[in-house]
Amino acid sequence: MLRKIRLVRMVVFWTLTAIVPVYSQSEQFIPVLVYRTGAYAVSGVPYADGEVDYYKLINERDGGVNGVKIAFEECETGYATDRGLECFDRLKGKGPTGAGFVVPRSTGVAAVLTDKADTDKIPLLTPGFGRAASKNGSVFTWNFPLLGTYWSAAEIAAQHIGKELDGLEKLKGKRLALLFHDSPYGKEPIPALLALAKKYGFEFHSIPVPHPGLEQETQWRSIQQIAPEYVLLWGWGVMNSAALKHAATVGYPRNRMIGVWWSGSEADVAPAGDDAKGYKALMLHWSGKFRVHADIERYVYAKGKGLGKAVQIGEVLYNRGLIGAMLGVEGIRKAQGSSERRPSRESKSDGGLNTWSWIKRVSRNLASKA
Repeated sequence: MLRKIRLVRMVVFWTLTAIVPVYSQSEQFIPVLVYRTGAYAVSGVPYADGEVDYYKLINERDGGVNGVKIAFEECETGYATDRGLECFDRLKGKGPTGAGFVVPRSTGVAAVLTDKADTDKIPLLTPGFGRAASKNGSVFTWNFPLLGTYWSAAEIAAQHIGKELDGLEKLKGKRLALLFHDSPYGKEPIPALLALAKKYGFEFHSIPVPHPGLEQETQWRSIQQIAPEYVLLWGWGVMNSAALKHAATVGYPRNRMIGVWWSGSEADVAPAGDDAKGYKALMLHWSGKFRVHADIERYVYAKGKGLGKAVQIGEVLYNRGLIGAMLGVEGIRKAQGSSERRPSRESKSDGGLNTWSWIKRVSRNLASKA
């Protein structure tokens, strides 16, 4: 009875349509947590489009992964942690196997799903986000922090500043400020930056910006008072372009601002116009088009099945969503080489030949070489 009540509540909350998808027994289901509405839609839309377009490409061009079609369903989170948890609970059991993996698309959601993923044995892919401590695979068994973490991003930023100053020893006595989104995501690099400040002898200041990040007058007054040699920007959505505009207003040089890779897309700098000149950000991958994009245009958009605007193909956040989907799809492909190709709940739940047994070995090897 409680389970039925819960399901009814979720149906009302998410305003599901009357048409309920029916999934084939030969499909691999993947939940897609998105935020296409709200203050973070400017970043969330192209990020989600890249992931979904890649799944469509695999189905249209290849007929699936070795004949196993990818089934997926979106769930709107609005970048809210509680709604991300609701989405996970609603979608994790769909399809013949349940979720093959999930990209939570939020550090806050990744944090609350860590224990649930371990219980449900569902891989949690966090390419370029999530909890940096999850690199410890002996503790975080089902978390896979592929590509990079916020601790490594903090180290990379410090190394770059050292190069600009002609040596890491020149960091001693300097002042660095972190302008961060006041959320689990924005707070994640603070322990690493405190450790780096102790190691290199610089003065560290952390300055939070409340959701959604448009109002930053108080924060930039603080930056004027601190007068840091560098400002690290850990923003998301509209906060990023707002930070660049505020920096220009108070006369802070943008060439002394370095953003994390979630603060360096076209959506972050274009709205700021000339105020963004000189600004730089870390990157996980290249922007621009490659052969895979030509295939997406041919097999997906030319057939009218593209989810977004064709002009966004190849942009930073589109490519990031695409790469996350690639990692998941190749995980499925690799697993098919060591177990049966047809999805089954038994092969997933027995802790042995499950769809993602391979990636635990691969990701731990990558982490050990990082």
